[in-house]
Amino acid sequence: MNQKLFSKDFTLVVIGQIISLFGNAAVRFALPLYLLNLTGSSALYGAVTACAFIPAILLSPIGGILADRVNKRNIMVILDFFTAGVILTFSLLQDGAGLVLLLTVTLMLLYGIASAYQPSVQASIPALVCQEQFIAANSVINIISSFASLLGPVLGGILYSAYGLGPVLWACTSCFILSAVMELFIEIPFQKQNSDGTILNTVKKDFTESIRFIVKSKPVIGKVLLTVCGINLFLSSMITVALPYLVTEVLPFNPLMANRLYGFAEGALAAGGLAGGICAGIFAKKLSVQKSGSLITACVICVFPMAAALIFFSSGVLNYSIITICCFGVMFFSTIFTVQILSFVQAETPQNLIGKVIALCLTVSMCAQPLGNALYGLLFEICKGFEYAVILFSGTLSLAISVSMKNIFRKFLDKSIH
Repeated sequence: MNQKLFSKDFTLVVIGQIISLFGNAAVRFALPLYLLNLTGSSALYGAVTACAFIPAILLSPIGGILADRVNKRNIMVILDFFTAGVILTFSLLQDGAGLVLLLTVTLMLLYGIASAYQPSVQASIPALVCQEQFIAANSVINIISSFASLLGPVLGGILYSAYGLGPVLWACTSCFILSAVMELFIEIPFQKQNSDGTILNTVKKDFTESIRFIVKSKPVIGKVLLTVCGINLFLSSMITVALPYLVTEVLPFNPLMANRLYGFAEGALAAGGLAGGICAGIFAKKLSVQKSGSLITACVICVFPMAAALIFFSSGVLNYSIITICCFGVMFFSTIFTVQILSFVQAETPQNLIGKVIALCLTVSMCAQPLGNALYGLLFEICKGFEYAVILFSGTLSLAISVSMKNIFRKFLDKSIH
C-alpha cells in the first residue's frame, strides 16, 4: 500500500516552509532594494549581493553534514530562531553609521543560514515519503518556495513603498519565530551516525565521501553541476542584477511606482516557479531526466526578447511587460529542471549520504553566483544606455552551455540503454 504524501510530519514541514520562505523572500527583496534606492549604483548592488553568496557557498556543505548527523528538525528550529534574531538586530542598528557594511553583513548571514537550512529540508523528504513520491514531494516544496517568493516580494514591495523598511523587517521576524515554533512538533526519523576522531576529521571525511560519490559513482551528476555553474554565472546572475536595475533605475518610472513594479516583477519570477512546480507535480510520471537539457535551452531562449524590447521599444510599460513575461518563462522552465534533478539525486543517493550530496550540489551550483553578480553589476554600470548588449552577451553564452548539457544527458541515456 502506498504511503500517503501529506502525512502529519510532511504537512508540518510544508507549512513551516510557507511561513519561513515568505519571510526570507520579503527580507531578501527589501534589503538590496533599500541599498539600491539609497545609492543608485548597480555596481555596489552587484558587489553586495555577490558578498552575500560567499557564506552561502561556505555553509552549505556544513549544513549537509549536519543534516546527516543531527536531527533535521532541530536544525530547522534553531536556524529559524537565529534568522529572526539577525533581522531583529539589523532593525535595531539600521539608523546608525556604516549602513552599507551592516546591510552587507546581514545579507551574508541570511544567505548563509538559508544555505545551511535547505539541505535539512531536502534530506528530510526521503525520510518522510516513499521513493515513488519523490518528484511529487519535491514539486510541493518548490511550489511552496515559489508561492512564498511570489507573495514575499509583492507584499514586501507594497509595504516597503508605503511605509518604509521597518514594517517589512518586523513582519519577517514574526514569520521566522512562528515557523520555528511550528517545527518543534515535527518528527523526522533519525539514526545517529558514528563519528571518527575530531570534528575536523569528521567534516573532512564526510566531504571527501560526498565528492567521491559524485565524481566516481555518479559522474553524470558532476558533469551536470559544472554546466549548472555556467548557467548560474551567465544567466541567473544576469537576471538577479538586471531585474531591479532595469525596473528601478533604467525604465522611466517614478521611484514609488518603480519599487512597486519591481515587487510585481519579482512576483512574476515566483509565479513562473509556482507554475513550473505545479506542472512538475502533475506530469511527474511523464518527465524524463534525460530530457532536462531541453528545459534549460527553453529557459535561455526566454531572455532574448528582453534585449529585443530594449532595442526596438522606448515605452517603459511595454519594456516592463516583456521583461516580466520573460522572467516568468525563465523560472517556469528552470523550476521543472530543478525538481527533476533533485529527484534524480535523491533516488540515486544512499540515505546516509543524501544530506551531504545535496549540500555539495547546492554549493557547487552556487559557486558562480557571486562572481556573476559582481560581473553583471559592473557590466551594467559600464554599458549604461546599451543594457541590451549585456543581456545578449548573457543569452549567447548560456545558449552554448545549454547545448553542452543536452549532450551530457544524451550520452547518459545511451549508457543507460546499453
